[in-house]
Amino acid sequence: MSTIKTAGFHHVTLVCRDAQRTTAFYRDLLGLKLVKQTVNFDLPTTRHLYFGDAAGTPIHHVALGVEDETGQLKWKRRLTDAGVPVTGPYNRGYFKSIYFEDPDGQILEIATAGPGFAIDEPADQLGQNIVQPKESQLPSGRDEAEIRALTHAEAVSEITPEIALQGIHHVTGITNDIGAANDFYQTALGLPLIKMTVNQDDPKTLHFFWANYDGKTIAPHSDMTLFGWPANARKGREGVGQTHHIAFRVPDDDTQLAWREELLRLGHDVSPVRDRTYFKSIYFRSPDGLLVEIATDGPGFAVDEDAGQLGQELKVPDFVRADPALAASVPSAV
Repeated sequence: MSTIKTAGFHHVTLVCRDAQRTTAFYRDLLGLKLVKQTVNFDLPTTRHLYFGDAAGTPIHHVALGVEDETGQLKWKRRLTDAGVPVTGPYNRGYFKSIYFEDPDGQILEIATAGPGFAIDEPADQLGQNIVQPKESQLPSGRDEAEIRALTHAEAVSEITPEIALQGIHHVTGITNDIGAANDFYQTALGLPLIKMTVNQDDPKTLHFFWANYDGKTIAPHSDMTLFGWPANARKGREGVGQTHHIAFRVPDDDTQLAWREELLRLGHDVSPVRDRTYFKSIYFRSPDGLLVEIATDGPGFAVDEDAGQLGQELKVPDFVRADPALAASVPSAV
């Protein structure tokens, strides 16, 4: 186990085809605030949009949280009324989930806050044994017609505070070596294994969970999960509708530098520190090829915009403005 432990997710970066369409989906339909419009610092001809809460806390994801089942059903109704197909809610034991896709085909999930991982293991002994789901949680035990019929009775035209999405609930990926992944997340990221179970939609597939866990409680927004697919399974490729990378948090520059030294000591190929204006980043890859970032919490998105007007204008880094060719190729604001 690493002596350095991430507090949880900083952000998740996805790849989209149409910035206007993506903004309409994440901002207008899901209610996430567009907190920054800038460019990809490594490819300034492309936009880089950040969605989060009103304060610009770095969030963007694949599995977002809602407080309870009532709020979840309101989201199902809001999405289906907008023409977005939704499956679920499915009882995953530790939470309930609905699933849908963004305009580029990225699978998204809205999951409830609880009941949590201690329902089938003692809270101080999580991740000790493989836990099998109940029959009612597996395809053979579900009433799919009843599940499809579950929704909120009335249209949901407004995102009220009680159904507002609460940041990253968890991130789920796929690996072809669950053992190597387990060593990576515990050793490189300091995230203990908190649950060993199986994919409830494919019980032949293992499903492991890691999180910031102190032996008693799990920190919010820190739950990374992987399905263990066969070693000969086709590997994913970066592109539209895919996750580009996952970023974990560190509080400051000094912690990031210490982490970089530790990762190098462990044999990982780690990038130099890169200044992204709103935070600093280092990059490396997991054993299955996922690009992983360690990003500082600060200085934050308000360094070049008033905190009350985040995301209003396109912000271009100085090195792009200083290069006439690059500056001429910068896309317009959404």
